[in-house]
Amino acid sequence: MKKDNQSCVTEIIFLGFSDFQFMQTPIFLLILTFYLIALTGNSLILILTFIDPTLHTPMYFFLRILSILEIGYTFTIVPKTLQHLLSQSQTISFVGCGIQMYFFIFFGITECCLLSVMAYDRYIAICKPLQYTCIMNLKECVQLAATPWAIGILVAFGQSISIFTLPFCGPNRISHFFCDVLPVLRLATTDTFKNEVAVATVTVVFIAGPFLLILLSYILIIATILMMPRAENRRKAFSTCSSHLMVVSLFYGTTTFTYIRPKSIYSVTSDRILSLLYTVIIPAFNPIIYSLRNKEIKAAFTKSIRRRKGLFR
Repeated sequence: MKKDNQSCVTEIIFLGFSDFQFMQTPIFLLILTFYLIALTGNSLILILTFIDPTLHTPMYFFLRILSILEIGYTFTIVPKTLQHLLSQSQTISFVGCGIQMYFFIFFGITECCLLSVMAYDRYIAICKPLQYTCIMNLKECVQLAATPWAIGILVAFGQSISIFTLPFCGPNRISHFFCDVLPVLRLATTDTFKNEVAVATVTVVFIAGPFLLILLSYILIIATILMMPRAENRRKAFSTCSSHLMVVSLFYGTTTFTYIRPKSIYSVTSDRILSLLYTVIIPAFNPIIYSLRNKEIKAAFTKSIRRRKGLFR
């Protein structure tokens, strides 16, 4: 099977946005713009939370890791997509497709799990403020941060191996702009029922599972906030988790609809648009949400600019 697999399909052809030939340049500029915003914004958060001592807290520790994941997530997909939009050849090698899928699954699953860890951090901060420093110590933070990475590595490895050891001896064109799981799986020239069950299981456990944990955390957070006697305290408590809640809503809103929606409303065009949202556009919005709604990050940025101006005087 492996020999047939290697000899039959040596490259995958993306149809991408080829049915929108007149829109190739605008699509390229759109993706490039959001990619640069995502890289710049996440890099800026990464640098600020690292160099500013006031941001060396568990919340910003996890935010730093989220920025790393966002950078890796977009870098896995966007450069190749931009290259395909500029050139006539829209292909990727079979091995390259496997590598791209591995990192796409890895960064996606890791981010899902990390968002639930960040919700847990906000739960401890608001519901158990007196115990926060003791519970969220450095060792605990490192363990909580390492767990999503370990899960992401194992899930991505298992999914990629199970898919790319199937025989691919038929068509090699997919109506997508990157090696997403289901479009590639449909190319396999064998029964893929077990693989589809595995994909559905991973979706439920590692996308819906973390979402339920986030939901539970915020139910407890909101219940605690509503019991606070002072309106000022309630406002401050809401502000500390509002950015994370917005990021969760954007990320899960698109990924859930992409992977859990009924087949009756599936279409190739909507699939590509949704994929474009969660792989390119949302990673650009996340640093904007965190920076615009966070006084500490804005203060750290202002301080950094003043310090830089002082060096040139």
